[in-house]
Amino acid sequence: MSAIGHALSLAGSMTWEILWALILGFFLSAVVQAVVRRATVIRLMGHDRPRALVAATGFGMASSSCSYAAVALARSLYRKGANFTAAMAFEIASTNLVIELGVIMFLLLGWQFTLAEFIGGPIIIVLVALMFRVVLRERLLHDAAEQAVKGVAGSMEGHAAMDMSIQTQGSFGHRLSSADGFTSVSHVFVMEWAAIWKDLVAGLLIAGAIGAWVPDAFWQGLFLDGHPVLSAIWGPLIGPIVAMLSFVCSIGNVPLAVVLWSGGISFGGVISFIFADLLILPILNIYRKYYGLKMTAVITGVFYIAMVAAGYAVELIFGLTGLTPDRASARMPEAGITWNYTTWLNIVFLILATLLTLRFFRTGGRQMLAMMGGAPTGGGADPPAPNGDHHHR
Repeated sequence: MSAIGHALSLAGSMTWEILWALILGFFLSAVVQAVVRRATVIRLMGHDRPRALVAATGFGMASSSCSYAAVALARSLYRKGANFTAAMAFEIASTNLVIELGVIMFLLLGWQFTLAEFIGGPIIIVLVALMFRVVLRERLLHDAAEQAVKGVAGSMEGHAAMDMSIQTQGSFGHRLSSADGFTSVSHVFVMEWAAIWKDLVAGLLIAGAIGAWVPDAFWQGLFLDGHPVLSAIWGPLIGPIVAMLSFVCSIGNVPLAVVLWSGGISFGGVISFIFADLLILPILNIYRKYYGLKMTAVITGVFYIAMVAAGYAVELIFGLTGLTPDRASARMPEAGITWNYTTWLNIVFLILATLLTLRFFRTGGRQMLAMMGGAPTGGGADPPAPNGDHHHR
């Protein structure tokens, strides 16, 4: 029982450490999503040129941090006319470049990891776009489009289909400060929490269990700790594979990243591990349902190569600039709650979360929760164009 208690204590300490940051991140994301209408996103993502990819990345950064919801929303955008590459850029940004991920990495791992996130994420998107221009053929896109329009259910379909943006006209401030604005923000805020909580709890519990029960010697052997050059080469290669097998996605994999970093994985390996939340086995199965087996194989290969390359790039950039963090500074949060700035921030943001939650349930939120896992809508829509603007030769 003492071992279980130790694991739960570590998980609880990590939860308390990051709680205010999660609430802040989801609140800021809710504000942006409440103002930006879905139709605007689709209109700006109609091709794979740099401007569209930048727009897709920006909208993704302001969107959901739940990997399942991001994957479902990317398919929804694609079915409604977004370019496939732009939809994938949106998906990558909405899980790996969101505010809450950066803040949590800062709290649990240090500022260097947050900086690496915002350096590595765009590298992945650029590499994915370039590789898609080479490997995506018209036939493959056509088959993926036909499969996408079938509307085969994956996960979080109902959530992806909901456009909770403000319909009130006027300036940004007027719309946001209106009663409709408060309602819309509360809807997005609670729905994001509903989408992410299982992965977050799983990540915290798994990290607590591994941190308490798995000896450091195991990780040091797996990650070739003690061999700096080999470790730097091996880390980004093995990081995504560990992520795929962990079944933990979204921001839930950050607590596990703390354990891996303390256990000896390279800096680039941690980054590639965190980025690989879109390659866990359940999500690969959803890709198969959404786009077919061939496109799933392409997505998996392209994403893996891009994430490994981003890990190497981060390792090199931070090594040359002397910004690579000191592993000795990595510490699991200490057990217990003390009266410090974290406690006060948690109290303030818990009050905010309570107000938003009350507004949510008083304005039809219960029905929204019941529909968030429902089947995708619009199954009878025409298939999206096969994105002929890739200009394949």
